[in-house]
Amino acid sequence: MGHWVSPDALTAVNKAIKKTGYRINPHARSLATSKANTVAFLLGEAHERLFEDPNFSVLMRGAAQALSEHDISLVLIMAGTPAEQRRAKDFILGGHVDAVLLVSSHSRGKTIVEDIYKAGIPIIACGIPLGHEGQVGYVAADDFNGAREMVAYLKSSGRTRIATIAGPMDTPGGIGRLKGYREELGSDVDEALISQGDYSLKSGKRAMKALLKDTPAIDAVFAANDLMARGAIEEIQAAGMRVPEDLAVAGFDDSPVAVASDPEITTMRQPFERISQEIVRLLVSLIQGQQPAAVTLPTALVVRDSIVQGTQRLLA
Repeated sequence: MGHWVSPDALTAVNKAIKKTGYRINPHARSLATSKANTVAFLLGEAHERLFEDPNFSVLMRGAAQALSEHDISLVLIMAGTPAEQRRAKDFILGGHVDAVLLVSSHSRGKTIVEDIYKAGIPIIACGIPLGHEGQVGYVAADDFNGAREMVAYLKSSGRTRIATIAGPMDTPGGIGRLKGYREELGSDVDEALISQGDYSLKSGKRAMKALLKDTPAIDAVFAANDLMARGAIEEIQAAGMRVPEDLAVAGFDDSPVAVASDPEITTMRQPFERISQEIVRLLVSLIQGQQPAAVTLPTALVVRDSIVQGTQRLLA
């Protein structure tokens, strides 16, 4: 810059930079010169959740494959703690990636999303980005109607005391699935039958133990994901009860966990492969200058032995 402005002007600019704390936006500079050809897979979860929940690997594999068709690499960035979020923000705003795929966002991570958005870095969320619905595009499964359909199926199977193990209330899935449960039961909702989990297997066991202790008359439980449903089954069996004869169990996701359980879990299938393709499609269009878009995909009921058995199964 010193070759193109006077010494007095250069001194004035440097003083202003020092006074305001301004720093060059490497991302904007890279857009003007070159690209990193890399997209961040920003995961707002603890490290153990990455390895416990197989859904993340499915999404990451699908996104990487879709991005490879555009000659773009994918890099995983963990942002489950405040320290990780700070490092992730510095890395992303440092111009090391061209765009961001936001996965499993929590409302507690709103600040990093806001910073990425304000920096002009293209970002698309997997799931509704709480607090940024009008700014950040997203692809989401229909959590609300999926939960309603599952509870309706439990009712149609003859279950009358249907409990739920809800997901975290700072996530779109946790909110949407609990809302669907409430909506389908209507005036029959019993607050004592609502227990809280965090999507982990341990929380499913813990919540189920509390339900069996406090509300022993229940005959079904709808867990907000398959991991918690599997935890519930293990706790029910540890209590000397049978699934589904004594207590039916339903999950959500149709992850590999559902078929690895004994009995296999009746669940709502999220179309993870299509979700990963759609988030990449929206992200690429955003990079190309198009406006953010939102896509909601339907779920599908998958009936297995945790609700009905053998010849009682219904085609789904």
